[in-house]
Amino acid sequence: MRALRHVRARAPRSVLIEVLRRRRRALAVGCLASTMHQVCEALVPLAIGLTVERAVAGGDAGRMAMALGLILLLFAVLATGGGVSYWVLTRAVQQEAHRLRVAAVGRVLAEPGAAAGRTPGELLSVVTSDAAATARVLALLTRVLSSVAALAVTAVVLLRIDVVLGLCVVLAVPPLVVAVDAAGPRLEARLRERQQAAGLTAALAAELVRALKVLRGFGGQAEAARRYRTLSRDCLSADVMAARASALVLGATLTATAAVTTAVVALAAVMAYSGRIGVAQFVTVAATAPFVADPVAGAMAAVQQWAAARASASRLGPLLHGTPPLPRQAVASTSTPVPDGGLRLRAVGVADVVPFSLDLAPGEALGVVAVDPAVASAFVEVLAGDRPPRTGAVYVGRTPSDLAQPRRLRRHVLAAPHAVHLFGRTVGEVLDSGRGHPPVRHARALDVAALGATTAARGAVTAAGDAMTAAGSAVTAARDAAAAELADGATDLSGGQRQRLALARAVAADAPVLVLHDPLTAVDAVTEDEVAGRLFTARRTDGGVTVVVTSSPPLLARCDRVLFIGHDNIPVLALHPALLDLPDYAETVLR
Repeated sequence: MRALRHVRARAPRSVLIEVLRRRRRALAVGCLASTMHQVCEALVPLAIGLTVERAVAGGDAGRMAMALGLILLLFAVLATGGGVSYWVLTRAVQQEAHRLRVAAVGRVLAEPGAAAGRTPGELLSVVTSDAAATARVLALLTRVLSSVAALAVTAVVLLRIDVVLGLCVVLAVPPLVVAVDAAGPRLEARLRERQQAAGLTAALAAELVRALKVLRGFGGQAEAARRYRTLSRDCLSADVMAARASALVLGATLTATAAVTTAVVALAAVMAYSGRIGVAQFVTVAATAPFVADPVAGAMAAVQQWAAARASASRLGPLLHGTPPLPRQAVASTSTPVPDGGLRLRAVGVADVVPFSLDLAPGEALGVVAVDPAVASAFVEVLAGDRPPRTGAVYVGRTPSDLAQPRRLRRHVLAAPHAVHLFGRTVGEVLDSGRGHPPVRHARALDVAALGATTAARGAVTAAGDAMTAAGSAVTAARDAAAAELADGATDLSGGQRQRLALARAVAADAPVLVLHDPLTAVDAVTEDEVAGRLFTARRTDGGVTVVVTSSPPLLARCDRVLFIGHDNIPVLALHPALLDLPDYAETVLR
């Protein structure tokens, strides 16, 4: 447990250190410009005091004009430094936040196991707000360094005027900074609770929007609203507590700073009255002492940003760094190539299933039926490369086994999950898998899914199987289908239409090995039988291997072979009609 806590404590720090290392050039420029801004701002009271001193001493007009010109130059340098620092750091923060978002999303897409235990809404919160808060560590370090420089210049100015005044500032400011730093852990905990509550609220909102039709179907809107209201109140409470903690720390810091400033100015007034310091020096002290509040407030803001950055980095870190779910040698232990096409499983063990071997030739279709749904899901994950097999090896085409890592494996294997997620404003965007297939290919895939040329009043997908022929040509039908508009996430479609559109997207990708997990559970029996026939006909024509993990009789009846895994976890390979004699199989598929 001690080692585990050590790893968890270092995770946010490592993320923040990587951010600082990647943007070290912009950080250096921003720190230099910000330090120049703060130092010039600290020198302004000194310049004003010297000008007053010359005026009191009766200096000539030329020297007075030169002094005023130097003050204007000081303000020009001050403004330039502040502007350059703001531009450089804002640009670096935005670029780094974008990089963190892309890296986190890329790892989730490449290794789905990295997002295990997190809902889509929570992931959205992590890759947006948490990525931005983590990237703001750049501004944090800049603010700290420039504030320290400003405090140092202020202390030197006051020490040169009077040692007692300088020591008042030097000895009073560090305790304030230490007190602010001591409040950091508590403030970080509050901010982490706020981020967590916001993520859970966003996750529930996303789930409720996606399930809105289902909720309306059985009248669950009131209960859904009640749960969201409860979680939203918890989020509000966490936000208020975090804001209260920040306000208390900031208020205490500013109050203490105001007390120190008032004491220093009062002491300077007494010294000026007694003749220990001159009028010009008093003016310098009176203008310099209130300036101390700005660097201290900067330090306070830095502590808050540091707490927020650490809290966000702790949530973002697992998506950026972690043990990959698929080791390098997990798919196989040899690099011997296999014949063209096809899929070979050698002594593959999935979950508690007895290891088995199997060869699938190009164009062949395999049905997989498992009594235990967890075994079925594990089988899909093994073929998809999301998890290694317990034993044995998986070969795809001529891909050497030691190269069959997740990214390369997915060039040959496409695993379409049971959960449907559709992205795009039109049907064409939904079907576009980035593999450069022509529109005619998309139209053919729609026809395989019994969707035809997609036409509807709102661009919804309808089961118009013969619309492609009536359109006049395949190209025209393809363009009509691709132009059909969809609501966000295709929420204007029924569950069966969404499933068939997802199936069409998988078919349009033209993968050498296509793995489908319960692709037609929301489709009526007549359409299911029609789509099953078209699916396997198209895949055999293309010469691709098709693996369907399902309990659907129309799909299993059209498979060349069926692999059944019963309660005893012993695989049985046979035809669908022959397996119907097994009680476990019949009970699973004939419901």
